[in-house]
Amino acid sequence: MIKTIDPSQISQPDLHNILLTAVAPRPICFASTVDKDGNVNLSPFSFFNVFSSNPPVMIFSPSRSGRDNTTKHSHQNVKEVPEVVINIVNHDMVEQMSLSSTAYDKGVNEFVKAGFTQVPSETVKPPRVGEAPVSFECDVEQVIELGQTPGAGNLILARVKLIHINEAYVTEGILDTEKLDLVGRMGGSWYVRANNSALFEIPKPIRTKGIGVDALPEGIRQSGVLTGNNLGRLGNLERLPSKEEVIETLKSLDLKATSKSEMHKMAQQILEKGNTEQAMALLMHAETL
Repeated sequence: MIKTIDPSQISQPDLHNILLTAVAPRPICFASTVDKDGNVNLSPFSFFNVFSSNPPVMIFSPSRSGRDNTTKHSHQNVKEVPEVVINIVNHDMVEQMSLSSTAYDKGVNEFVKAGFTQVPSETVKPPRVGEAPVSFECDVEQVIELGQTPGAGNLILARVKLIHINEAYVTEGILDTEKLDLVGRMGGSWYVRANNSALFEIPKPIRTKGIGVDALPEGIRQSGVLTGNNLGRLGNLERLPSKEEVIETLKSLDLKATSKSEMHKMAQQILEKGNTEQAMALLMHAETL
């Protein structure tokens, strides 16, 4: 059963909860800004992502308070001094980051409250977080205010001027996803940690175009064993294997399965190990039973 909801017919807090729980995990923009008097502010926002690489542009949104409709200090600051440092948050700093989200009075420095190291930036006035694995010094090019009501967002378009990367998170010159150990925001008080079993790889669609799920034999498409993810992986193959390739693959397998269902289960296990061609050959053999 599907529950259908008209956003205009529920309260702002209820709508906020649905949106933030359903649209997740979200990366975290840990934004440092300064006001016209030089007071430093550091606050996290999960309405955030990168939207362009050339030019390099990130957008985050400090929403109006759902309780009293006030605007965030970060929003106020970038209108006074259109600069921001976007610091990336990993697991080692997540508790301190959460503490900094406390609604301290204007002028209170969250670097100090949360125990972060304040490092001078090179091209902008706001400092960067010394503990962050990556920091982006940015110019604020535009602020788009989406409304004046509680919960309304304020899109801050930030163009990257300089990037700082802690080399402890680099492997062979490339940022290492496993070393970064990033965290993402979920609904309520929940977070997600991007490491270990939470990480998985999916081969990108091949440039020569995969055959697609619709090109798979019907017996494979209608399998009671294979999942949609399994079929998506098979559909990324450039072509179906020839009879000769099927025969050669069978020679390399310790094939004890005798039924079509057993072969589909075996093929699924092979798929999970990353050998798509071998799994496809086994499935094609199963189609002959």
